[in-house]
Amino acid sequence: MTVLAVVTVAVWLLAFLIPSGQYDRNGSGAPVEGTYHRVDSGQSFVDRLNDLFLSPVNGLYGIQDEKTSLVAPDNAGSLYGSAGVFLFVLAIGAFITVVFATGALDRGIGRLAHRLRERGALLIAGVMVVFSVLGTVEGFAEETLGFYGLIVPLMLALGYDRMTAVGAIILGAGVGVLCSTVNPFATGVASSAADISLGDGIVLRFAMWIVLTGVTVAYVVRYAKRVRRDPERSLSGFLPGDRDREQAAETGAAPELTRLHKAVLIATALVFAFMIFSVVPWSSALTGKADATPYGFELGWSFPQLAALFLCAAVLVGLVARMGEQQLSSTIIQGAADFVSPALVILLARGVTTIMNNSKITDTVLHSIEGIVKGTSSGLFAVIVFLVNLPLAFLIPSTSGHATLAMPILAPLADFAGVSRAVVVTAWQAASGWMNLWVPTTAVTIGGVALAKVGYDKYLRFVWPLLAVLAVLICGFVALGAVLT
Repeated sequence: MTVLAVVTVAVWLLAFLIPSGQYDRNGSGAPVEGTYHRVDSGQSFVDRLNDLFLSPVNGLYGIQDEKTSLVAPDNAGSLYGSAGVFLFVLAIGAFITVVFATGALDRGIGRLAHRLRERGALLIAGVMVVFSVLGTVEGFAEETLGFYGLIVPLMLALGYDRMTAVGAIILGAGVGVLCSTVNPFATGVASSAADISLGDGIVLRFAMWIVLTGVTVAYVVRYAKRVRRDPERSLSGFLPGDRDREQAAETGAAPELTRLHKAVLIATALVFAFMIFSVVPWSSALTGKADATPYGFELGWSFPQLAALFLCAAVLVGLVARMGEQQLSSTIIQGAADFVSPALVILLARGVTTIMNNSKITDTVLHSIEGIVKGTSSGLFAVIVFLVNLPLAFLIPSTSGHATLAMPILAPLADFAGVSRAVVVTAWQAASGWMNLWVPTTAVTIGGVALAKVGYDKYLRFVWPLLAVLAVLICGFVALGAVLT
């Protein structure tokens, strides 16, 4: 929260120095190349001070006016804030706390840890590959926030630390999104904005996914093995009680599961499986068409429905476990209370982007990128597209929003450089995905470390060597792709 407070103030101050400007928009709301012009933000110092003051509120339930694009809590328009994700996190907290209160999850994790005590690396790799597949196919990212309550205790029981769980979840799903192949929310939106097919460039993206996923899994597994051999080398350290889970897994027989425990565990597994099923855009993922007509069985759920799902599931589990009304109510309330901290972190991160939006400086940053990439060689052009999109990804954590803004400008530039537009899409999504592995303005990263109770500074120390390796590999892939086209 302190990091985000500093970032919020820093971005607010920078908004005084960066000129306000905007592009003309076409009918779909995308900027038109060559139309950038300076504008007056129309904000007085008092208005800007009000934006800073209200940034957490706007980050929760700010409404974006359809005509002026300004975000404010009392506007009429579309929701800009993160109220959906905020309630989703609280609902996850309620559900996980109820499940733990039954004793089923502790025993289940203990039993699994006992059986896998010699094959923990295989479990880490399996979790990361599954998350990476979901990331590359449908942009599985914010949904991972629901898995910390399961994976953190499991990793601790296997003798690893909380950072191992953070790495497996954030980096597993994140590298999949970074190398999106048919992800309709990233590749689909960007390809449509670039006026190319979703399948264009898929061979390059698939090769990137194979290599970068392998490197990322190896990095996390290597760290995990090092911590298990020597717990003193843990970057996150251990909280009171963390090491007790490992000792319980290594000593004695595997804990027994009663019929009640099995019923609760089955219900928990079904809830998470249903969550994944409900959010996957199956028609787009299976056909490769971003605008494919949804199948009849698709639900198309998002955070409001997922929050309701986990609240209902918490009540269901409580009834299955024969909790009394008073115990179930108090457990749900306590679970939501325990998760307020990461939920607040998420809305603070969103509040930063509202300041950028209201001061009208995002298009100015985009225009500066347009000027940098013109007139370069094909290989260098692709690398520069990756590099110049990094700061824009910080300002616009939403991949679909980033694509809508940047692609109509960058895609035509590829024609002048003699580079396939698909390479531009690949370089853009790699920049967006790479930044979202660590920037504090994303709910996935800042909310994840908060849920795992790992310091953000410690996470940066853990992840920066991998970020450097991934950046070099990305530049190599996009440069090669540009040269070959």
